[in-house]
Amino acid sequence: MTVIGFDTSNYTTSAAVFADGVCRANIKLPLFVKEGERGLRQSDAVFAHTKNMPEITSRLKEALCGGKIDAVGYSCAPRDAEGSYMPCFLVGKSAAHTAADLTGAKIYPFSHQAGHISAALYSAGKSEFLINPTHFAAFHVSGGTTDILYVKSTPDGEIPLIITRLGGTLDINAGQLIDRVGVLMGLSFPCGSALEALAAEYTGERDKMALKVNGLEASISGAENKARELYEKSGDIRRTAAFTIGVVSDMLFLMTKSLRALYPKIPIVYAGGVMSCALIKRRLSEFENVYFSSPEFSSDNAVGTAQLAYFAYKREAGYGR
Repeated sequence: MTVIGFDTSNYTTSAAVFADGVCRANIKLPLFVKEGERGLRQSDAVFAHTKNMPEITSRLKEALCGGKIDAVGYSCAPRDAEGSYMPCFLVGKSAAHTAADLTGAKIYPFSHQAGHISAALYSAGKSEFLINPTHFAAFHVSGGTTDILYVKSTPDGEIPLIITRLGGTLDINAGQLIDRVGVLMGLSFPCGSALEALAAEYTGERDKMALKVNGLEASISGAENKARELYEKSGDIRRTAAFTIGVVSDMLFLMTKSLRALYPKIPIVYAGGVMSCALIKRRLSEFENVYFSSPEFSSDNAVGTAQLAYFAYKREAGYGR
C-alpha cells in the first residue's frame, strides 16, 4: 500500500512516499530567500513553490519506481482551526488533486500542524499514538508557530487528530526570534542551524534575562532587543547566538514544567523546525516521557501528512491495524 504526501509551507516544498508503514522518500526543496531578508511574502512563496514543483514531482516519480498510488495526502492549512489559511498551501493542494485525479487515488487533507506532529511521532517511533485511541501533549515550535497542544487521536473518526491549543507565545514565535537575531548578525535565512552551531562553539558564561513565562504562556519579544544590544556592544556572534538559543531553551523548559504540573503523566512530543536544535533537546531531555524527532523530520516535510493519509486510507479500505 503506497501513499504520497505534499506539503507547501512558507519555506519548503515537500513531498513524501509512505509505503507499508515506512517512509520511502522524504523530498524537500527550500524556497529561496534573498540575503538580508527575514522571510517571504505569500505571493512570493506561491511563485517559488510553483517553480519547485516540477523537480519535486520528478523526484517523486523516481521514488515511486512506477508503483501504484493508493492515496494522496496534503497540507491544506496551517492549523486545525476555523479561518486558518495561507495561500502557499494551494500549490500543494493543486499537486495533490492532480495526482489523485490522474491515478484514481483517494485524497485526504490535513493541517500543516497535524503533519508536523505526525512526522515527529514517526521519527520517535511512536506512530502507535495515531492508530490507538489516546491523548498526548505536543509542542509545535517553528518560525510561524510556538504552540502547546492537547491532542486526542481518534483513528475511527473522520478527523484523525483533535488538536486543542493550551498555550504558547503571545508575541513573536521562537523561530522568529532565532531568525531575526541571525539575520541581524548577517546569517542566511532561515538561521536555525547556523545559530545553533555558533552557540555550540561559545565557551563563556551564557547571558541570561528574566523571562516572561506565566504557566503555559510566554512573551519573548524583549529577547530580540536584548540580543541586538548584546551584539552591538560585544560584537561577539557566538555569545549572542548562545544567548538566543538559551532564551528559547529556558522558555520551553519552564513551559514544559508548567505543563507537567497540569498533566503529570501525559506523553509529550516536540515537533517543528526549532526542535531540530540539539542544544534545546538536551535541556528538555531532563523530563520523563518526552519524545523528539530527528532533524529531517522536525523541519518542514510531507512525511507526517503522508503517514496520516496512509492510516486514513488503511482504515477506510478496511485493512487491519
